[in-house]
Amino acid sequence: MSGQVMPCSPKEIGSLFLFEKLAPEQLGRLCGEGRVELFQPGPVYAEGDPATCFFVMIEGTVVLSRRVGQDDVEVSRTAQRGVYAGATQAYLGDAAGQVYRNSMRVTEPTRFFVLPADTFAQIMAEWFPMAVHLLEGLFFGSKNTQAAIGQRERLLALGSLSAGLTHELNNPAAAAVRATSTLRERVAKMRHKLHVIAEGPFSRDALADLIEIQERTAERVAKAPALSPLEASDREDALTEWLEDRGIDFGWQVAPTFVQAGLDTDWLEQVAAAVDEEVLAGAVAWLNYTIETELLMNEIEDSTTRISHLVDAAKQYAQLDRAPFRVVDVHELLDSTLLMLSGKIGSRVEVVKEYDRTLPPVPAYPAELNQVWTNLIDNAVSAIAGAGGDGTLTVRTARDHERLLVEFRDTGPGVPPEIKGRIFDPFFTTKPVGEGTGLGLDISWRIVVDKHHGSLRVESVPGDTRFQVLLPLTAGTADDPAADSPAEEAV
Repeated sequence: MSGQVMPCSPKEIGSLFLFEKLAPEQLGRLCGEGRVELFQPGPVYAEGDPATCFFVMIEGTVVLSRRVGQDDVEVSRTAQRGVYAGATQAYLGDAAGQVYRNSMRVTEPTRFFVLPADTFAQIMAEWFPMAVHLLEGLFFGSKNTQAAIGQRERLLALGSLSAGLTHELNNPAAAAVRATSTLRERVAKMRHKLHVIAEGPFSRDALADLIEIQERTAERVAKAPALSPLEASDREDALTEWLEDRGIDFGWQVAPTFVQAGLDTDWLEQVAAAVDEEVLAGAVAWLNYTIETELLMNEIEDSTTRISHLVDAAKQYAQLDRAPFRVVDVHELLDSTLLMLSGKIGSRVEVVKEYDRTLPPVPAYPAELNQVWTNLIDNAVSAIAGAGGDGTLTVRTARDHERLLVEFRDTGPGVPPEIKGRIFDPFFTTKPVGEGTGLGLDISWRIVVDKHHGSLRVESVPGDTRFQVLLPLTAGTADDPAADSPAEEAV
């Protein structure tokens, strides 16, 4: 939108705080190469358009806004003379994207001194060469510093996740190794017992019956019912008594294994009917090895399945070999993050999931959302630890009009009111030195708000702190969170 061009007075321009130290010839050049424009109420420029002009307000009222999703959110409103906006980074040239970082409108007739962006850059380079170098260093140094510390934040999270994953993988891996070693021993004993049985007084039909019982026994192991401790104890006593009545003195050793496999005295009666009494003890011992072998193989299967699930969760968390932007089920992302963080969460924090499984998948950058979940869960666990270590973390999903809500609620001490407005600021942290960079919530804010056009808010009272992430249910324009939006608006 163009305004009405008006006469430019070097004296008036020189009264603005940006230009009050300039020499008369410099003010004359500004008026010669720039212009004064009067804008009627309405828009002046729009966010994302090429930044062609540098605006300094002479009189009136301006409003700056930023686009969040489909909405324009007001970030500044002022009537102070001399405030500026627009192509404030023109002096950086092509090294920075020269587009308007906000939208500007005026609410009353407002006069601006307007300087073309190219002229502004040229004048800055000629009049203030050292200042330009300092500003360039500040701008790019700040970006590099933020990127480096952001990378450190991700590495710290990765280190924490790796420690948790190692802990989680260690248990099933150790169980599988232990079961494999025991299995090798049991198979060796079973081969020896089979040799003894083969040399014993068994008829061909008796051996066939015994092998059939062995097959049925293996099938029963896979279908063993879950018994209460009292039921298991009663069945062990009954099996031990049955075996002792038949002169098998090691009955008390094999009875717990038989019970674990779901066997009872009726099954023993079938074994006794298939073999002669003098070889019953050998047959029972042989079948005991069969049962132990099946149980050990089940344990190995369970352990390796657990390892496989953990590896899948790690892939889901890191989004390896996945498209960076796709439609995802947030519950899968939440579950993988909780699993990856289970070691850090520990046993003293109870995790409660209140998922609305009817929610549809949403378009998102899943790897970045996992980083948000990590930061919010880590903060919640730290808050609970600071309150004594015992508490509850509740992860809830729900529909909020046309957005999906993901809420993390903890029973920690809460966010003090005096710092609530600062927790999303870069480098602000309440953690001890060395335990936090102060970028976790800032990064989360950028991912949720800038990249997903959502919102991130906090509600907190002692014992009930809730961080709420709201994500659009439908796709919008994807933003690049790596594109910094520095506070170039001085308005």
